[in-house]
Amino acid sequence: MSTLSAPVTTVLPLRVRRLAVSALVLQMVLVVSGASVRVTGSGLGCPSWPTCTSSSLTSTSALGVHGAVEFGNRTLAVVMETVGILLFLAVRRHAPRWKRLALVQALVVPLQAVIGGVLVLTDLNPWVLIVHFLTSFPLVYCAAWLLRELDGDPAPVPAPLRAVSGLLVLSSAAVLVLGTLVTGTGPHAGSADIERLPFNPLTVTRLHTDAVYVLVGLVLSALVLTWGLPLRRWAVLLAALVVGQGALGYWQYFHGVPPFAVAVHVAGATAVFTTAVWLQLSSRRTAPA
Repeated sequence: MSTLSAPVTTVLPLRVRRLAVSALVLQMVLVVSGASVRVTGSGLGCPSWPTCTSSSLTSTSALGVHGAVEFGNRTLAVVMETVGILLFLAVRRHAPRWKRLALVQALVVPLQAVIGGVLVLTDLNPWVLIVHFLTSFPLVYCAAWLLRELDGDPAPVPAPLRAVSGLLVLSSAAVLVLGTLVTGTGPHAGSADIERLPFNPLTVTRLHTDAVYVLVGLVLSALVLTWGLPLRRWAVLLAALVVGQGALGYWQYFHGVPPFAVAVHVAGATAVFTTAVWLQLSSRRTAPA
């Protein structure tokens, strides 16, 4: 059968898959882009919102590199919203769950942009910054969920694996939240002379490390429970990412938290969360006892 004569139902899922992959990848890139804004001190590179300055929508030469970095992050959000709208339009006549998951992409990205505007207008208030950062992860989850839906029903897994995979997502989310507190008390505020969180940096770092230990224990459990299952490759990938994250975390702690290492650490944290989500989404069917 030629492509022109193929039913729409056989063509649409591939188009939806490409858009869903784009939404997931772009959202992960947006997280890293936001971290780059912070570690380069470009948080107020565009001193106004929604325009970059009071007289210009885009960055100007007078704003230098900081303006370009901040405006690039805003531009990426516009691309992300465009993909979200296209994704929703592509699935609007199909499965209701697909439509709801796509609608999250189309609606939450503008909300995230508004939070970003509040962040600029409050001179990078650290609590607003945390909310702005964490808003990305429901988008990551929903994009991954839609991708998993397009693969059909997952294979049944043992009930303990289903429980552990759910705890993995919760644990990785807790690591993310505590990681924002570590960063919020550290040297990378997004711009000079910005308010920091009123916590002891050593205390929040230890809490973050304790949460990572819990995550490591759950990852080891997942490795055992996926033995002989196709999902083992995702558990192995997750284990490798967590080990890499731990090594990088200790390295940057003992080397003065260099900006580039922080950006890489944020990218790794996003990859850990996404892999944990994929494992959990692939473990939703419980095999008979």
